[in-house]
Amino acid sequence: MSLVSKIKASLGSSEADILFTNARLINVFNGEIMPGNFAVSKGFFSGFGSYNAKKIIDLKNCFVAPGFIDAHVHIESSMSCVTEFARVVFPRGTTCVIADPHEIANVLGKAGIDYMLESGKNQPIDIYFSLPSCVPASDMETSGAILCAKDLLPYINNERIASLAEVMNFPGVISCNQDILAKIEYSKKYKKPIDGHAPYLSGKNLYAYLAAGISSDHECTTVEEATEKLSAGMHIMIREGTAAKNLPDLLPIINEKNFHRIMWCTDDRHTDDIINNGHIDSMVAEAIKYGIDPVIAIQMATVNPANYFSLYEKGAIAPGRHADFLVFKDLYNPVIERVYSKGILLAQNGIIENEVEKPEPVSVPSAMNVKINDINFSIPSESTRIKVIEIIPDQIITRHIVARANIVNGMAVSDISSDMLKICVIERHHGSGNIGKGFVKGLNLKKGAIASTVAHDSHNIIVAGTNDEDMKAAVNAVIQMGGGLSAATDGNVCGTLSLPIAGLMSNETVCDINKDMKNLISITQSLGSSLSDPYMALSFLALPVIPELKITDKGLVDVAKFCIVPLFEP
Repeated sequence: MSLVSKIKASLGSSEADILFTNARLINVFNGEIMPGNFAVSKGFFSGFGSYNAKKIIDLKNCFVAPGFIDAHVHIESSMSCVTEFARVVFPRGTTCVIADPHEIANVLGKAGIDYMLESGKNQPIDIYFSLPSCVPASDMETSGAILCAKDLLPYINNERIASLAEVMNFPGVISCNQDILAKIEYSKKYKKPIDGHAPYLSGKNLYAYLAAGISSDHECTTVEEATEKLSAGMHIMIREGTAAKNLPDLLPIINEKNFHRIMWCTDDRHTDDIINNGHIDSMVAEAIKYGIDPVIAIQMATVNPANYFSLYEKGAIAPGRHADFLVFKDLYNPVIERVYSKGILLAQNGIIENEVEKPEPVSVPSAMNVKINDINFSIPSESTRIKVIEIIPDQIITRHIVARANIVNGMAVSDISSDMLKICVIERHHGSGNIGKGFVKGLNLKKGAIASTVAHDSHNIIVAGTNDEDMKAAVNAVIQMGGGLSAATDGNVCGTLSLPIAGLMSNETVCDINKDMKNLISITQSLGSSLSDPYMALSFLALPVIPELKITDKGLVDVAKFCIVPLFEP
């Protein structure tokens, strides 16, 4: 729509497409609720009050809010392709996301970014991307690609690139790593905000990180951490994902003085979580139940991220902005009944309309270079004490503990009685033969093994189990699928979920993916796991930038020391 057309539509000189009457508009600028009418022309809001229109829709005193924005999400973590992800979050009121293709970029490099950009076109939601800053996340793992500053430069001025994605390598920033700083300088030059990722960072180290230009963080887990970062000038993205649930702990930080610098994000959510619990709408609803003013909760889902990312055609019901909006009846229990995109009704009562076409799948290269017969999971004993990764339920941080090794015939093996299971990461991108070996506590498997190519952030094959035979069977299933998730017991595969797109995503419908995922989780729980989503928990055990102890294809990583450490204690 041209500027002249917008101006004439707002003046009422031209007939509006639709006049919506009897609405209670949530004004995210002044925090008020305004009764009245509003007009939409060619997908944009034109104005308020009386307009001649081709069509009139009576909203019957319902509330109208701007479409919700997810400030930071990895679409790959839904395990669905971009189209299927869009089709499941849109009916929940998410009309825009800032997606970080960090996961697929770590597997396929620039080809992964290109795939996501192409897949993001012509969707029912507007998909913007943040440009992956850490491929790989650190030098303590083997990724499928390495993206230097010069590799990112061709993308930085793309109108669909909204920011530089989470700068995970905070030690690199603080130590003035030249490539990291070059990425930051490019982003500043093109006026893109720079998203952070700095769990536990505090004091002068935090100040140095901020001085480089980092402007947000989504890794806060406590009120104290979030308060310090807010006070130092950061925007805070409160996260509620499937593995990392920070919403309940961080709601107390929100008040009328600081809410304008706080946003909602999901980061990583599995399909089952989205289907059953929702998306950004679930966070808004939970905040309202906690006692946050409903309008403030909605502002944090709309105008706050729009302003942060300079998306000034989003985030508000105002003249000249995209007519993306939600309709619901109860302000204190906002169950979304209708969702409009560019003024067109595309979802009602949780169901997307049929007129939204699914584009043809975009092809993506294969990324599996592993020979099952070359894998050896045995761990010769070097002492009787070992470092162990301890899972913290509903968090992606882990504990670093030291335990007595279970030694059988000179080999360190799993100890089911103490819930200490062998865990390995197998490099899959280059056929290097690297295998990191260790032990994990908290999976609670009593038999069998589980494996996955979803292993943040380099997405090598991660496997954990009670014995080597089942671990090998689970890994072989993943290799044969070209990527995915599996479970095995008694030497046989008992469950799979195929993820042929870079070992991360599927072109199947969300319902089909969810069916296979629920079956896998049920199987894994029947093997003994007490976790609500064992595969999500497993996927983050390979992330070497989240405290305290993790594992990659190069071995155990002490995140506090930011280095590879031996498994055995002297």
